Amino acid sequence: MDTPAYLLAIGTKKGLWLARSTDRRSWDVSQPHFLMQEIPAIGIDTRGGRTRLLVGVRSEHFGPTVVHSDDLGASWNEPDRASIAFDEGDGAAVERIWQILPDAEGRPGVVWAGAQPISVWKSTDGGETFELNRALWEHPDKGEWGAGYGGAAAHSIVPDSRDPGLVHIAMSTGGVYRSRDGGASWERASKGISAYFLPDPEPEIGQCVHKISADPDGRLYAQNHRGVFRSDNQGEQWVSIADGLPADFGFVMLTHPRRGGTAWVIPLVSDFERIAPGGHLAVHRTDDAGETWRAFDGGLPAVDFNTVLRDAACVDAGEPVGVYFGTRGGSVFASSDEGESFVAVATGLPDVLCVRAVVLDGWADPSAVAGAAERTTAG
Repeated sequence: MDTPAYLLAIGTKKGLWLARSTDRRSWDVSQPHFLMQEIPAIGIDTRGGRTRLLVGVRSEHFGPTVVHSDDLGASWNEPDRASIAFDEGDGAAVERIWQILPDAEGRPGVVWAGAQPISVWKSTDGGETFELNRALWEHPDKGEWGAGYGGAAAHSIVPDSRDPGLVHIAMSTGGVYRSRDGGASWERASKGISAYFLPDPEPEIGQCVHKISADPDGRLYAQNHRGVFRSDNQGEQWVSIADGLPADFGFVMLTHPRRGGTAWVIPLVSDFERIAPGGHLAVHRTDDAGETWRAFDGGLPAVDFNTVLRDAACVDAGEPVGVYFGTRGGSVFASSDEGESFVAVATGLPDVLCVRAVVLDGWADPSAVAGAAERTTAG
């Protein structure tokens, strides 16, 4: 087998950068793609023996769309018409694509997307065209959904790898919703997630959930506007797992791809003080489904007052699992030991909005990532 290769895609306010490594400590970073265009969403699809980069691009002039590359960024396929767009009669326009997610290995061609205004979209052709999920768009709760600070968005989509009918989504604001029939219908699934800012602090609807993720055992985890939660029954009931964290505000929620009970968060002080406690970023990991947490900051700056946004963090499927995050100050960090220590991949980039990582069989040649230019080495 070839030496594993690691690809990290970095979406920012002003373009896309691609980084490659063979050890997750030394990185080659490309020149920017789509310079001066916003990249809030990235998906990497490795199903079917092909690596397809799916990138949500937002142009101030042309608006948002999804482009893709099947050659690691050497060339891009840009549709003539926006691939995610409402029909004329819908009375809405897509403002931003917040999420692009290839479905499970056994569902080739299926790619999900979440957008602003709150909407979920599905592709069955590998992300070339998307269809609006009308059951959610026309949901009777829609009038009670609101906009978070970044806008009204469906930002988390979690299809169950074992049950093709089971899908969870989260939105800001509105909460968690669940479908048991592949998106044909949706029901509320936020019970137990608090919303201190509403008259009823435990409403059926209206929670500003920042991110959800699922572990391999089927548990769901949520980072809320305030609060960190877990559900052991597909969203029927959520319980707090914030004890042991220095703060319960934040945007990041990551889970291990193979080991149940392992999750990562990056706490921030509060909604009024969106910085890490003490101005020092640290990644917190639980290995027991939130019963206890440990903080890790090896290799991270001693002082950093920048925020990490909800999709500016990810994991890969390596062994051990790699953990990655980027800041609004334009720094990107990588861990090859499940978050216990980090190296800098890049600094001086624009605001990092999204990072996605994937493990490949190997690089075909030293320039396998288009435009490779800069090398960063852990020291």
